[in-house]
Amino acid sequence: MKKKIAYRFKIELLEIEPTIWRIIEVPSDYTFWDLHVAIQDSMGWLDYHLHSFSIFPPRKRKPILIGIPDEYEDSTLPGWETQVNQFFKEPGDEAIYDYDFGDGWRHKILMEGIHLQESDKKYPSCIDGRRACPPEDCGGAPGYYRLLNIIKNKTDEEHEDTNYWLKNHAKNYYPYDAEQFSASEVKFWNPKKRFKMAFQNHG
Repeated sequence: MKKKIAYRFKIELLEIEPTIWRIIEVPSDYTFWDLHVAIQDSMGWLDYHLHSFSIFPPRKRKPILIGIPDEYEDSTLPGWETQVNQFFKEPGDEAIYDYDFGDGWRHKILMEGIHLQESDKKYPSCIDGRRACPPEDCGGAPGYYRLLNIIKNKTDEEHEDTNYWLKNHAKNYYPYDAEQFSASEVKFWNPKKRFKMAFQNHG
């Protein structure tokens, strides 16, 4: 019986200091859609917006884009048809994962390791990480820093409204603690169910 392989990735949210990061392990036969769902769940995003992966092959000027193709162009490879192992071959391979093209959240994806799956372990799995994900729709990195300043300062004129927004968000973020994260609390969705939900109203 052929042994199953796991890929270990480090996901690092760029333009934010101190760094927000996660380490996850996924099956080697995952598609990029599956990886997208695992990244969303481990980071703490709500998968409300478009996403894409950018792969930068050596000696090529343009990146390969993988995600959700637009009906008016065909240069983006469909993530649900593209295997992760087509582009991630060995530790050190990297990609960029963009989420929410309005807020502009950019992540660096680094393959850290390849190893046999453990028989008593469920995949995907979140191994480690630091710091809470920014609240969805907070306005990108500038909005995130502004939000942190507002909730720290009770005299800020936006303090009350911001806390109200955090409490009444689709995901209740109140009280928001930027330092809080527990890998053991990460829950992963079935990517096939997420795909069905995402595209049930499209054809």
